[in-house]
Amino acid sequence: MSSTGNLDSFVKSSKPPPAPTATSQEIRDRASLFVGTIFPASTPEDARRAVNHLKHVVHGARPATHEIAAWRCMVLKPGKSGLGGPDDFEVVSGADDDGETHAGGRVLKVIQAESVIDAVVVVSRWYGGEMLGPVRFEHIETCAREVCRTFRLKDDMVTCVATLTSLDDILASLRAELASVTARKTSSEPTSSQSAAKRSTAKPYATLEESLDIAKAKRLITARENSIKSVKQALRKAREREPEQG
Repeated sequence: MSSTGNLDSFVKSSKPPPAPTATSQEIRDRASLFVGTIFPASTPEDARRAVNHLKHVVHGARPATHEIAAWRCMVLKPGKSGLGGPDDFEVVSGADDDGETHAGGRVLKVIQAESVIDAVVVVSRWYGGEMLGPVRFEHIETCAREVCRTFRLKDDMVTCVATLTSLDDILASLRAELASVTARKTSSEPTSSQSAAKRSTAKPYATLEESLDIAKAKRLITARENSIKSVKQALRKAREREPEQG
């Protein structure tokens, strides 16, 4: 991996600086320090840029002895447009030991085992002056595994929140329709589109996203689905009674 890249180059770049998705807890062993960081990366070029940013900007004032990195990215195959479906794509992976022999491969194996894709993991090591032996690889893998699992949790939570938001919109629309059929809504009441506009400006699931409580998110999804079924049943009954009321 190229060692080029400094603060000036990132300041002048038109792209925003790479933002980490997660950072592991520190592992200290006989004055050596290990920390894992994971960045989203859709291409190997994105991965290299993230590593260079971490190495030369974030850790510029206190350079790590090794910035061990590995990445997996889903990219288009040469000559493909993406219109051909999944067969147009392939997974490209790579690793950089940065002087810590075999360490990059260890990080890559963790990424593969955790089924993480479109990401680069960097385990930074500051050498404390005493040789650690094979245990150093355990520390490297522990840091990599922690950030990989957080990355997956956050990705799963994004999917859950998107599902919840969609279900909320469906539920609000159905409730507005039910109110229109059963109560003959007045024009002064907010329409379903207005309600949706109000919801779009808020972030009702911000706390849930921060908690990474996937089990709770799934329970909420189930509750929304059940509510939608109930409102649909009530709406169907209301429509069946409508001719009698007319």
